[in-house]
Amino acid sequence: MNTPQEAMPANVAQEVSQVEAMLRQAGQQRAAGNTLAFLARHAPFNKMSEQALQRFAENAHIAFYPAGSQILGPDSGNVRFFYLIESGKVQARQAGEVNVTEYSILSLGAGECFPIGAVTAGRPSTNLYTAVEDTFCYHLPAEDYLALMSTSPEFNLFCTQYIASLLEQSRRQLQAQFAQKASEQQTLNSPLVGIGARNPISVTPETPLRTALETMSQAGIGSLVIAGEDRKPVGIFTRSDLLDRVVLADRSLTSPIAEAMSPAPFKLEEHATAYDAMLAMATHGIRHVLVTDHAGCLTGVVSERDLFALQRVGLRQIRQAIEEAPDVAALQQSATDVRQLAFNMLAQGIGAEQLTQFISALNDALTRRVLQLNLEKHNFEGIDWAWLAFGSEGRDEQTFSTDQDNGIVFAVPAGETADALKQRFLAFALDTNKDLDGCGFPLCKGNIMASNPQWCMTLDDWRAQFSKWIRTPEPVALLNATIFFDFRPLYGKAELADAMRRHLLSQAASTPIFLQAMARNALEVGPPLGKIRDFVTDLEPGHPGKVDLKKYGSRIFVDVARIYALATGVHSTNTIQRLKLSAQKMNIKGEEINAVLDGMNFIQFLRLQHQYLEGEPGRQGDNLIDPDKLNELDRRILKESFRQARKLQSRLKLDYQVNH
Repeated sequence: MNTPQEAMPANVAQEVSQVEAMLRQAGQQRAAGNTLAFLARHAPFNKMSEQALQRFAENAHIAFYPAGSQILGPDSGNVRFFYLIESGKVQARQAGEVNVTEYSILSLGAGECFPIGAVTAGRPSTNLYTAVEDTFCYHLPAEDYLALMSTSPEFNLFCTQYIASLLEQSRRQLQAQFAQKASEQQTLNSPLVGIGARNPISVTPETPLRTALETMSQAGIGSLVIAGEDRKPVGIFTRSDLLDRVVLADRSLTSPIAEAMSPAPFKLEEHATAYDAMLAMATHGIRHVLVTDHAGCLTGVVSERDLFALQRVGLRQIRQAIEEAPDVAALQQSATDVRQLAFNMLAQGIGAEQLTQFISALNDALTRRVLQLNLEKHNFEGIDWAWLAFGSEGRDEQTFSTDQDNGIVFAVPAGETADALKQRFLAFALDTNKDLDGCGFPLCKGNIMASNPQWCMTLDDWRAQFSKWIRTPEPVALLNATIFFDFRPLYGKAELADAMRRHLLSQAASTPIFLQAMARNALEVGPPLGKIRDFVTDLEPGHPGKVDLKKYGSRIFVDVARIYALATGVHSTNTIQRLKLSAQKMNIKGEEINAVLDGMNFIQFLRLQHQYLEGEPGRQGDNLIDPDKLNELDRRILKESFRQARKLQSRLKLDYQVNH
């Protein structure tokens, strides 16, 4: 059979040969003159050693693929090259049935590479790669690729932990961008081994109070650690304990310090970070964290004052201001301070998961103080009840832009009627909702608040409501499930919320038709990945060129995590924890779920960054970003993050046999 060129007229074949020769020559010139400059602009090559880059440049050659031509496919045999796109656009299409480890279709651009998994394993590609437009690709032979992986740590990390590697670079980039704004002397990523008092003074539990107080006085310290002969801490004694537990308690100074100390002090190991200590203080309302080595022996003490030195806005000042706030007006400043402290942490490169938990922890403290202030006007003594948080607050995932989602669960004691008690709780909730609005938590437009009679119910009523939604998974019921099934208690009798959780998990696990309906609902919205362009940016009417990171991004991870948590009996409401714990029960590989978590965290990270930097005075930013305004690295990571969302949806689709 004649080849296409042999079948052409001689003059046409000659012209084609001349064009091909010119293209080969152009490719060679591009490779010779621009390889190192090109590599310096793209991850991970911009972090690799000069020697490693030189090795790549010497062994790689550049090839041209005209638009519409096939580059690589399953029929090509074992992959012989690592491909790096120099210019143009490549489409990757799943060759067989869509599965949970591959994408059905995706677009790759300059600086992106393929097929990492196949060339590493020495197997054929499972994808079909086609040039969408005229494209130049670097070819690095498989043996040189493997050699580069073994000699370059940066390249190895990139190929084995693709998205995690990109995320770290983005985080460093953000730190550099905000360096002058933040101007902290030391970051919250610093390990505790270098913060606070080292080799702190301690006494044994049997030490007389007088001796312990003399030790504190002579050393000029405000706290004293109580540890056994093995240096393992068992308690802590502070100046505030002196007033409450010695002076006011009229305790003899000859009694042992163990009688006046605070037992079971909070401890973290040396490798933990300043952020970990700060979150512990914000969550538990403590002022000291003890630092131990791997054996549990005392090596240091970190106080709020130590952490204050790392921040413009101090945790101690915020926490103390919240706890001592006499009215809502005082709490309004604390809410502003929480935002400023969170921004400092964002500028230091703290990850999205930790930052959203930190914001939630301080907002929890602020909400509790609002509740306490209102309880001075509403008496519920002798009544078991709890204030519930729903939505993002219920998941410990609050961003800078959040409204109220709350409710009340209560038990009816003897001598009371449910209706009368409900009216009292509704009046209390109305005052609380208004005060929270005054502190910067807007009233819920959907009226999902405790002051709405629908969401202020007895334990039995909540159970009945959950059962009704699960038995009859109509659209409104499914919508409510996405909000109300992410709940946790913020104040009051936590046992009531625990009873709600046990009932919910029992009902959901035994009703597969409900889980399938939730899965179908979760697949209604997919990530905005284009078949030709990187992103689809015309999905939001009135916002051309924008992508809603919540609706088409983080919500996908949240919805899938909720379904798997309900199916596997996971009690946690936090999305990251839901995915981790349910993945273990479903035997999903660690590297697979880690890539998914990295994708979600980056989308949350972009939301936080956008909300803070784009928010107008007096109003928080939204979730709408223009991908064209992102830098090249963040565009690349966002595209990979959306792919992870699609991958997660593919698994859900298979698990629940949903056809779309």
